[in-house]
Amino acid sequence: MIKHRQIHRRGRRSHMTVSYTDPQVSMDLLRAVLQPSFNDDIMAVFKKYQKFFEKAAENVKENVGDEVHTDQLIRETCRNILEHAKQLFPEVEVKRGGAEVAIKRPRPGDEDCSQRGSPLPKKRKARPGATLVSCDRPQTFSSQVKLKSDPIKKEGPKWDPSRLNDSSTFVLGSRANKALGMGGTRGRIYIKHADLFKYAADAKDKQWLAEKHHMRATGGKMAYLLIEEDIQDLFRSEEYKDCPDVKMDELKPFSVPPWMVEKMQRAMEAQRDTDL
Repeated sequence: MIKHRQIHRRGRRSHMTVSYTDPQVSMDLLRAVLQPSFNDDIMAVFKKYQKFFEKAAENVKENVGDEVHTDQLIRETCRNILEHAKQLFPEVEVKRGGAEVAIKRPRPGDEDCSQRGSPLPKKRKARPGATLVSCDRPQTFSSQVKLKSDPIKKEGPKWDPSRLNDSSTFVLGSRANKALGMGGTRGRIYIKHADLFKYAADAKDKQWLAEKHHMRATGGKMAYLLIEEDIQDLFRSEEYKDCPDVKMDELKPFSVPPWMVEKMQRAMEAQRDTDL
């Protein structure tokens, strides 16, 4: 068991006990303990399929030429597998309830507020009759978190694979994130609008996107494609239409070849029918 730290402060005033709890710290400590075992198990899985990687890499080398480095090709493939495995654990929205520092106060006239992670709470005199206010970090438009109690719905016309065709246009998730004023928080759009369809580009897709200059070559990094129509609908919504941070000229939409559209249709159908 991991015990959280408690600090007892003495001074002119009565005793105060400050309790610090950070679930992420506890879970990361557990992760650090288990990481070596996980690494061993993961390597055992990759060794199980190593012959397939080697055979495929040698086949690529025969077709392309000696300039292909098979070891590097295999490493990049393994990294892509790990990146795509993250889809097994999708991100969910969490609303932090108030300040993370709970303080017992003997005198109701004093308000003790602390910044996140600060060991010493700040003291501020409260006005008579004032209510206790949580002194968490102030939120801006780009950092607001909405608590969604309802499950994410993946149904209706937006989740009909037949809506995707050769004339459909798409945008990079990173550009949509920036266009809607959330550029300061990478990937924020996927959390805030988890009901959007997003397509995780594989190695072949990313190669085509890079060749067409829609994105830079990213190696093992994930690249998501969103439907432009969905982003335009968000732009016209009440939440964004008057937001000064919105810059829709950042979208730079594009079309994709039919073979990629077919992959997107299959991905949409799979995401719609899964509980993840």
